[in-house]
Amino acid sequence: MKNKINWITRSGVSEPTFDVELLERWLTTVAGTHNRLVGPITYIFCDDSEILKVNREFLQHDYYTDIITFDYTRGRLISGDIFVSLDTVASNAESLNQPYETELLRVIAHGVLHLCGIDDKGPGEREIMERHENEALKLFSDLSAAVK
Repeated sequence: MKNKINWITRSGVSEPTFDVELLERWLTTVAGTHNRLVGPITYIFCDDSEILKVNREFLQHDYYTDIITFDYTRGRLISGDIFVSLDTVASNAESLNQPYETELLRVIAHGVLHLCGIDDKGPGEREIMERHENEALKLFSDLSAAVK
């Protein structure tokens, strides 16, 4: 069965360039390391203005963010809509002195990790999320090297 990962880019932002097949294999593997299966997931790449609207409308938060994950997971089958602000990803990459591509991959993994049940809002949870993000980035690096 083919994964159901959709990639949508809203008008006003440039579509990220990446190997979709590699990304989907990676995300499926990340989910598998958390004993989860990938169901329908939609990544929506947008700008700061759109993510602020989504944040206000659905979460009643009045601030910019890099990612908002709407979780529709049932049991082990992860599913959701994941909004990613490419503007915030770029500004975070700059402030963290990280390559844009690395920060984008981190955020993409972050969404799947949320769907796998990993949170980052409570005490000590941010460090747990960061550890899982770093493990996911290492896995991406290993998969990329194996493809070459």
